[in-house]
Amino acid sequence: MALKKNYRADNTYMISTDSTDNPKLGAKVLSDGRESLFLDFYLGFDMAISSKTGKEYKRVNNRREYLKLYLWQAPRTPMERQQNKETLEVAKRLRFERGQQLLEDAEGYRLKKDRDINFLDWMWSYYEAYTKADKRHIKRAYTVFIDFLNVTAEYSKFAKRIKPEHLTKDMMVAFTEYLQHRFKGEGAHTLYARFKKIIKSAVERDVMRKNPTTGVSIKIDNGALKKDVLSAEETIQLMETHYVGENPDIRRAFIFCLNTGLRWCDIKDLTYSNVDYSNKLLKFEQAKTKGHSSASSVVTPLNDGLLAIIGKPSTEGKRDELIFPLPSHTMCLKALRHWVKRAGIEKHITWHCARHSFAVNILNNGANIKTVASLLGHSGLKHTEKYTRAIDSLKQEAIDSLPTPKL
Repeated sequence: MALKKNYRADNTYMISTDSTDNPKLGAKVLSDGRESLFLDFYLGFDMAISSKTGKEYKRVNNRREYLKLYLWQAPRTPMERQQNKETLEVAKRLRFERGQQLLEDAEGYRLKKDRDINFLDWMWSYYEAYTKADKRHIKRAYTVFIDFLNVTAEYSKFAKRIKPEHLTKDMMVAFTEYLQHRFKGEGAHTLYARFKKIIKSAVERDVMRKNPTTGVSIKIDNGALKKDVLSAEETIQLMETHYVGENPDIRRAFIFCLNTGLRWCDIKDLTYSNVDYSNKLLKFEQAKTKGHSSASSVVTPLNDGLLAIIGKPSTEGKRDELIFPLPSHTMCLKALRHWVKRAGIEKHITWHCARHSFAVNILNNGANIKTVASLLGHSGLKHTEKYTRAIDSLKQEAIDSLPTPKL
């Protein structure tokens, strides 16, 4: 049954139907055809004196939190209706979590009284409750932190159990050094950013008194491309390489990413319903920015070669069938590394390198930066500019490869 929308004077309506909900879930109608979801908190009341009448009155304390989640106001397609359904489910889970936090504050259920907890267990519970697109990175941050504790002599005693107060600034400095030594490119920065997100949540929920990561950072040049990229020649070299036991779906998917710039989190969920065969277009919502950005929708032109890679559903009319039925990310990465090695390419190639390789190669072939930004689904040029710097670097390497001129 469709939700009945009782609009109020401020162009909002409430989604929560239970009068006991606190906070209550609602939506505000925007001018661009979307609705911005929010939570309204009731924080009690106090007595105040009116400056006009001098009489005492009850002043209600409310707070509104916008979730940065959006619904289509009038969904027209099955995809838009499905997006609304999924976004609403996320919002309802957030409403429940915020409600539990309010109860904990009011009833004193929180762990701040004795803090006799294993912070590793708390980190795992945070991961399990996490609902955003980078959940995989949250889990990775958790496992890598345990690895760090295991291999560091000074902190190995905490590898099984650690209290929140044992996480110190000195430990965080050692952890960042471990990350930078272990990971190449942006890996260390990415994992530490997720680790800091976990710590920030622990502080906000009074699991720990102070944030030990404050002032401890891993600095990177956001304008530089850190990951290796495959040149056009190496891409051909890879496509011409086969080996016994290769997974054809992994092969198809990675080649497709090399020619479209799709992320792993997008390629794995593509179905035939995303393909417009008559107009040779691929239409999908980016998992990374879905519900958080007005530029999350991407339309990618397809050529005959890409349509051949996509193929047709195994059963006619089965549009919800996955185009690339892939195993886990870990299995795909292992297969990719084996494939790259068999191709004789001595580069550290991950799945995301396909996206970078696509951008660099089409820029090298003359595409302008705005076109590349649109194909990658970037909302602006900020994140695309690093590819132009990579092109400049390749040009310099080409010049440097020439013999030194002599007069």
